[in-house]
Amino acid sequence: MIQGKRLIVIMPAYNAAKTLFNTYKELPHEYVDETILVDDASRDETQRIARELGIKTIIHPENRGYGGNQKTCYREALRHGADIVVMVHPDYQYSPRLVTAMASMAASGHYDVVLGSRILGGEALKGGMPRYKYLANRFLTFVQNMVLGAKLSEYHTGLRAFTREVLETLPLEENSDDFVFDSEMLVQAVYFGFRIGELSCPTRYFEEASSINFRRSVKYGFGVLGSIVKYALARSGLKKFRLLNSDGKKLNLNET
Repeated sequence: MIQGKRLIVIMPAYNAAKTLFNTYKELPHEYVDETILVDDASRDETQRIARELGIKTIIHPENRGYGGNQKTCYREALRHGADIVVMVHPDYQYSPRLVTAMASMAASGHYDVVLGSRILGGEALKGGMPRYKYLANRFLTFVQNMVLGAKLSEYHTGLRAFTREVLETLPLEENSDDFVFDSEMLVQAVYFGFRIGELSCPTRYFEEASSINFRRSVKYGFGVLGSIVKYALARSGLKKFRLLNSDGKKLNLNET
C-alpha cells in the first residue's frame, strides 16, 4: 500500500529471462501489493523464472504485440483491485527503485499519470541511448507538445504510472496492439483531461535490454505522428475516432 492505496506493478514481458531477476529484486516490495507479469509467448525461460520469484504470471500462448500485452496487464491489475498501477519493463532498462516515487505522485491526487523521463536528467546519451533514437525522440516530442498543447520532456518512456480512474476511463481496447499503443495512450490521457507529471529516470542500454530496430522505429515514428493528427482532427471537430471517444471500447475485465 502507498498512501492507503493498493499498488500493483505490471511487467509486459518478452524474452526477459536474463534481466527479470535484477528488475524484480530492485522493486520496493515493502510498498508493492502485487506484481503481475504477462509473458507474450517468450522463447526463453521468462515464465519459469517469474514463477520461481513468486510473480503472478499470465501467459499469452501466441504473441499479441507490445500493446496487446499491456492491455492484458492493465485488465489483470484492475481485476486485482489496483488503485495505482506502475508499468516496469522487466528488461532492467528503467530503474525499478523509482516505483515508490512515481506511485506516490499518483496517489497524492496531484497527478493521474506519471512518466519516468529519460530526458529530464540530461543523461540519455550518456546512458547509451542511440543518437538516432535520441534525435527522433526530441523531434517527435516537440511535435507532440505543439499539437497537444502540453509541455512534457518526452512521450516515449516505458516507465509509467496510472491511477485506476485513468485505466477505467480511456478506451484502451481501441488502441493498437503494436508499440504505438504507448503514444495513443498519452494522446488519450491529454484528450480526456488527465494530469500528467514527470520525474527524471536514469536508463541503461545494453545487449539484453529490449529495443526495437531501425525499421520498427520508423514505423513507430509514423504511428506517433498519426496519433497526434487524429487528436488534432478530433479536437477541431473535423472527424471522430473511437480511440478518442468516451463511447470507445474500454478494458473488459471479463476478457482473458
